[in-house]
Amino acid sequence: MSEWSLSQLLSSLHEDIQQRLATVRKSFNHPGTKGDASENVWISMLETYLPKRYQAAKAHVVDSQGNFSQQIDVVVFDRQYSPFIFSYENETIIPAESVYAVFEAKQTADAALVAYAQEKVASVRRLHRTSLPIPYAKGVYPPKPLIPILGGLLTFESEWCPALGPSFEKALGADIDEGRLDIGCVASHGHFSFDQAAATYTFVNENKPATAFLFKLISQLQFSGTVPMIDVEAYGQWLTK
Repeated sequence: MSEWSLSQLLSSLHEDIQQRLATVRKSFNHPGTKGDASENVWISMLETYLPKRYQAAKAHVVDSQGNFSQQIDVVVFDRQYSPFIFSYENETIIPAESVYAVFEAKQTADAALVAYAQEKVASVRRLHRTSLPIPYAKGVYPPKPLIPILGGLLTFESEWCPALGPSFEKALGADIDEGRLDIGCVASHGHFSFDQAAATYTFVNENKPATAFLFKLISQLQFSGTVPMIDVEAYGQWLTK
């Protein structure tokens, strides 16, 4: 009989995230410091548990036309097929073609934060993305369709009661277009996801929210496929400007 317990392992993953977020909440009074520490907890989890083709970081996103997104707390991006990531003085800049998902990460969810997260997600989705034909041994595949960029929200607590109830759903429903939040986690209570076919949100209350969110995210990333072949020369034009 094995001494290992899969249920206990999955529970421990969530408990580690929840405890780290709770420690951040209790230990840091400065809002900026608290926010940075919360982001680092989520980034650390994603860097540890996502497949290695993905990387997570706090970053700005840029397109080949020179447009920049707002600063994004957590960007999940490709490191297997993306040819370049800019890093300068602790600032990370990621080409729009490389992005799989973007998240706003804060301590507590409320209506203002949801609206703020929607605005930041929209600033990424509005960016231009290139996609080149893909050469292979017998010819050339046509340009790959652009993958949808997932948007989300990551928090420790919720200002609403119930935490994942009608008020939260109303705030999320205010923008289901460019600013749509597809997936998120409130680590003390549960996670949510958006069903595009039904245009409705599903809220799941459970005792291992961080683990459940991670599995849901990985599942959605699997269906995203691979990022398109980036037109590097479209970015290279800026060398002469």
